[in-house]
Amino acid sequence: MSIILILGLAGNGFPETVTNQQILEKLNSLEVKIARLETKVEEGQKNLQKQIDGLDNKLSTRIESVENLLYVILAGMFALVGFVIWDRRTALAPAVKEMETVKKRDEKIVRILQEYALKEPKLAAVMRNVAL
Repeated sequence: MSIILILGLAGNGFPETVTNQQILEKLNSLEVKIARLETKVEEGQKNLQKQIDGLDNKLSTRIESVENLLYVILAGMFALVGFVIWDRRTALAPAVKEMETVKKRDEKIVRILQEYALKEPKLAAVMRNVAL
């Protein structure tokens, strides 16, 4: 039985001896394949880096566009606030001027009535009742 086993192992299709030349050839072919793989990996990394750089540039331009848009919006807001303040001043200026005119006119009328009340006792009594 052991003879059959030994014969079975010997006839498995593997060459019995491997020469140093065959080992060196196989190692050389493996080294060539590894070198090819290394160059492919390096090329892939370079291409990937180019893509990343391109995306970085695109993202930078987008961010700059958003910043510029923000500046425009802020400038518009400041301009709007400035316009509102200016408009209030210009809109209120005529009203304030007219109010001052009316106030001066009222003061003149009160002075006239007070002077006339000195000559007319009935008017003086009426003005005291009204607290003028």
